Amino acid sequence: MSKTPVKHLYEQDFYLWVEDTVSKLKARDNENLDWDNLIEEVESLGKNQRKTVLSFLVRLLEHLLKRCYVPISDCYRGWEIEIRNFRQRLQIELEDSPSLKSFVLEILSKSYEMALANVRDGYPDVYFSDVCPFPCDVDALLNKKFWEE
Repeated sequence: MSKTPVKHLYEQDFYLWVEDTVSKLKARDNENLDWDNLIEEVESLGKNQRKTVLSFLVRLLEHLLKRCYVPISDCYRGWEIEIRNFRQRLQIELEDSPSLKSFVLEILSKSYEMALANVRDGYPDVYFSDVCPFPCDVDALLNKKFWEE
């Protein structure tokens, strides 16, 4: 298959393109691979995983802030369940790609700003610190019950 039909296949039937690409990779048929689209797809895998980590971290921080600072005891259990859920989702991502632990620390400040804006919008009468009150420590973020301190 020449490069033009392979690129056409990518645009017409993505799943079939994936099957064809996997078959060619297994056969080490480097000459007939659609390299441009293959590179783009592999790059997007990393980008998507980073976006997923960012999203889960923001949601975790939102719930940590609510649980630690919003005095609505009827909501505590629900927030703690959400904290556990987002921690588990982050742990799954970090188990698959341990190198993303450093990414968590890299985006912690930005993630906190996003979470802070979200909770301030929902709870305008509650004071939340401009500075992240949680440690710059992935293991603590994933395990510690900050509201028990």
